[in-house]
Amino acid sequence: MLKPALDELRATLDRFEAQLPLVDEAGREIIRSLRHGGKVLSCGNGGSAADALHLAEEFVGRYRGERKSLPAICLAADVTALTCIGNDYGFDDVFSRQVEGLGRKGDVLVAFTTSGNSPNIIKALEAGKAAGLYTVLLAGKDGGRAKGLGDLDIIIPANDSARIQEVHTFILHSWLEMVEAEKW
Repeated sequence: MLKPALDELRATLDRFEAQLPLVDEAGREIIRSLRHGGKVLSCGNGGSAADALHLAEEFVGRYRGERKSLPAICLAADVTALTCIGNDYGFDDVFSRQVEGLGRKGDVLVAFTTSGNSPNIIKALEAGKAAGLYTVLLAGKDGGRAKGLGDLDIIIPANDSARIQEVHTFILHSWLEMVEAEKW
């Protein structure tokens, strides 16, 4: 059971490797935003919400090295906002309303989704573009309906959500390492 999963992850990483320049480009955009007073907004559903939270908390706290706290907000973390917006507008709007209220031109929005088909992720990316945020889609499979909505799309070439999320974790850790290599 473990060996086939490990082999599948290795094969996914091999297929993904050609996208490393996109990961680097997004990381540089995150650094640029943070250097110029911007912040990182992140969102996702389920396990992807955990990835979004992981990214944000490491910026505000720290990853490995000692540095100043950096501004990041996970839009899936505030249960009062989620339930208020979900109740008043519907679940499809839980992230886009927060992007409208919290996002500013020059910020970065990172949207995590394994399928690319979550309506609330699609609407968040659209709201981010409308507000002048740099939008990054981290998806899997074929990118779903969200494909093409990010300023930069990184689509993991796999169909298994576990493998997709494992590569998403590699990407977010890579960004954290890039950020922490900077002098803050």
